Amino acid sequence: MELGLHIADFTFPDGPSTLAHDLSRIAVTAEDVGFAKISVMDHLWQIEPVGPIDTEMLEAYTTLGYLAAVTKKVDLLAWVTATVYREPGLLAKAVTTLDVLSKGRAYLGIGAAWNEDESVGLGLHFPPTAERFERLEETLQICLQMWSENDGPFEGKHYQLGRTMNVPQPLRRPHPPILIGGGGEKKTLRLVAQYAQACNLFGGPEVAHKLEVLKSHCDALGTDYDAIEKTVMFPLDPGAGGQNVDTLLGQLEDLSKLGVTHVHGWVPDVASIAPLELLGDRVVPVIADW
Repeated sequence: MELGLHIADFTFPDGPSTLAHDLSRIAVTAEDVGFAKISVMDHLWQIEPVGPIDTEMLEAYTTLGYLAAVTKKVDLLAWVTATVYREPGLLAKAVTTLDVLSKGRAYLGIGAAWNEDESVGLGLHFPPTAERFERLEETLQICLQMWSENDGPFEGKHYQLGRTMNVPQPLRRPHPPILIGGGGEKKTLRLVAQYAQACNLFGGPEVAHKLEVLKSHCDALGTDYDAIEKTVMFPLDPGAGGQNVDTLLGQLEDLSKLGVTHVHGWVPDVASIAPLELLGDRVVPVIADW
């Protein structure tokens, strides 16, 4: 089992003037202590319960490009890209660029989007739920076509591309892994089974059931359930001085027994660095053998 760091809060003690330095310290420390992935949210306004709406929020792919320059080993992704915030051709190009500049460390994390307030506030297209899922599936198809040898046109219900040329291609072949976020049983988990290399669920009592649903979709589609990376979003709080470590290890062990191999989460007081060092010292080495 591996840990991943989700950076959701950019309100650091010294404010925006040192934000880049603080972000670099956090990312480099997480990599050094053994975290396998680092992600940021694809939001433009802060969300509750992370913090007030008018606190600091950075655009995801610009931030990931910065993180690519200050790290060397960790995988990088948006957890998860809001599919309707960018045209699919541009999104495929952005993930490709991230992969090339990070020397093959990009994932495409993606979902159907949900934050109507920020979309309306900033003038982004935000269609009804059913249409967002249709657009999500077409976006996945377009990305996969752009990451293949087929540079022909794409004709979909919502998107039409005249030529899907993408030069350079990603370094990671056959393409950057696709992680689809969410546990919707009819649509989301079916898309995971059909298109993705990783799923993402929220930690809780429903994880086992959601994985069974995913397996049933894989069986129906003839895809390999075991080849899909099972990830869970879960808070990683070792506690001041490490008093929560034993409890956290018990929770992670329970998830491991369900087949979860990557637990990804936000770390309280991450800018102080100490919680990352605690996790690296007392959690990462233990779960590596699970």
